[in-house]
Amino acid sequence: MNDRVEVRKTYKLFIGGAFPRSESGRTYEVHDTDDKFLANAAKGSRKDARDAVLAARKGFAAWSAATAYNRGQVLYRVAEVMEGRREQFIADVQAAEGLGDKKSARVVDTSIDRLVWYAGWADKYAQVLGNTNPVAGPYFNFSIPEPTGVVAAIAPQDSSLLGLVSVIAPIVVTGNAAIVIASTLRPIPAITFTEVLATSDVPPGVINMLTGDPAEIAPWLASHGDVNAIDLTGVTSTELAKKLEIEAAGTVKRVRRPAQPNWLSTPDLGRLGAFVETKTVWHPLGA
Repeated sequence: MNDRVEVRKTYKLFIGGAFPRSESGRTYEVHDTDDKFLANAAKGSRKDARDAVLAARKGFAAWSAATAYNRGQVLYRVAEVMEGRREQFIADVQAAEGLGDKKSARVVDTSIDRLVWYAGWADKYAQVLGNTNPVAGPYFNFSIPEPTGVVAAIAPQDSSLLGLVSVIAPIVVTGNAAIVIASTLRPIPAITFTEVLATSDVPPGVINMLTGDPAEIAPWLASHGDVNAIDLTGVTSTELAKKLEIEAAGTVKRVRRPAQPNWLSTPDLGRLGAFVETKTVWHPLGA
């Protein structure tokens, strides 16, 4: 007779490479598409958001200074670890999104491939987004893309893994640090993804994951003076999106507006260019 008690997972936040509970102590119930209870997820607070900003700013310093080739290697390593946990991701996506075996497998495989796709652009996007400019004088003139800094993002609500990966990868491969609010109703694939990040080579603070209500957390990120940009991709409320844009304007943040693309289609370079700044450098000829 097997009377073993199952070890239940405690779902936490991911901040600075660690897995803290919300400082508020709050949780909320997560259900599958048949309304069956799956787990209790941490309900992030304003304080958790502030902690994530501090961690992201610290992580940004070293990450932005790393070579583009190294950042590509790190993203590729994340894809490797995801491949090793493929079956768990398939089960998580099935429970979260109510998809069948084949569709869930396709979502997971595309998520892994998406990481590899962006990893391949790590040391190439500068050649596409940058330029050598013609000038009237004995000078070289270069336009060079550089990371914006700390980027807050609201992940898609419906695409719990593929949409999440498609939002995070272009932010970090260009050298930014990210604070991501996972899908509120479907956070479990995102939490599993943080376990992959923790066992890959991603430096602490480069990617931070919060779970909870974007309406509570996102305004504080949008108005925070040490957050440089915000991605509203997963915002489904027009009223909330407007509020966040107004809050972001107070500190002159770059804002990417809500969007619901077909995540299964191959992306363009739009997301890579969304959170980089162009620096122009002049250099005398012959010097």
